[in-house]
Amino acid sequence: MARIYNFSAGPSMLPEVVLLKAQQEMLDWQGSGMSVMEMSHRGKEFMAIAESMKNDFVELLAIPANYKVLFLQGGATAQFAMIPQNILNGKAKACYANTGAWSTGAIKEAGKYCEVGIAASSEQAGFTTIPDFADWVVDDEAAYLHYTSNETIHGVEFNDVPDAKGLPLVCDMSSNILSRPVDVSRYGLIYAGTQKNMGPSGVTVVIVREDLVGLAPKTVPSVFNYEQQAKSDSMLNTPATYNWYLLGLVLQWLKGEGGVAEIEQRNIRKADKLYQAIDQSSLYSNPVVKECRSRMNIPFVLADANLDKEFLSLAEKNGLGSLKGHRSVGGMRASIYNAMPEAGVDALIAFMAEFERTH
Repeated sequence: MARIYNFSAGPSMLPEVVLLKAQQEMLDWQGSGMSVMEMSHRGKEFMAIAESMKNDFVELLAIPANYKVLFLQGGATAQFAMIPQNILNGKAKACYANTGAWSTGAIKEAGKYCEVGIAASSEQAGFTTIPDFADWVVDDEAAYLHYTSNETIHGVEFNDVPDAKGLPLVCDMSSNILSRPVDVSRYGLIYAGTQKNMGPSGVTVVIVREDLVGLAPKTVPSVFNYEQQAKSDSMLNTPATYNWYLLGLVLQWLKGEGGVAEIEQRNIRKADKLYQAIDQSSLYSNPVVKECRSRMNIPFVLADANLDKEFLSLAEKNGLGSLKGHRSVGGMRASIYNAMPEAGVDALIAFMAEFERTH
């Protein structure tokens, strides 16, 4: 069976060359006589894989020397709890912007550890926009300001960095990391699950400024403690070794494609094409304010919801997979992360036009 264009929001499609490389090395990694899955995480072979992966990640994002880079488990959801455990630093409050489902999840979890002040919210607008930065209320007594740079479910993305008013700025970049250049120095902490732009699920990257490391109370378990994980090079427990390897292959692919700046231009072209097709249609529409539209996750609805099932069924038959919208919002959603080729977006646009013509 031919490979489909997989528009899943995550785990998402991987570059085909990465899968082929992994297939080639499955039984024998570079003459070692072992699969990476079988290697000791302390062995010289895997240590070389880990070092190369980390160096490539630091290079691609131009991460300054005063930051620690951790490769952890538990997904971004685990970080919802680990962040307040590690960086509240004795303070009773943290500020959060609420711009979608994942922001809401982070707020709920943080509320178990501190008072949560809502700096801004677009909930009343159905999470279709981003509140004007001038209207944000940031409490200078808070430990940090948290926001989600791209809301996977609602299709809202920040194009600018909010002013944290001197507080450490914390960002969940799970669904748009490595899709555009980022000035890491403006952040206290960045975190992201790998299953969208970086590889398969199972690894969570945390980029944390050194002054925020070592603040966790002694009651925080070692495996959840940034300082302990940094001291052990993220190997306090056995890491997800094969997923580290696949992450490394994706990073090598991204470097070969020209890096983050080049991939951003590709992502802009893909998103612009698809939004234009939606906006020019009388059957499809996107609910998000244009200035806040995501390049990564593009939700759309049909004018007649009774056509949804037929649309999805025909799309699958045409090699266009995982277009069903999240159960909480319905409709459709096309996730077009880094690995989605432009040809995949073109194929979707052509299918949408033909479906509209015949319906």
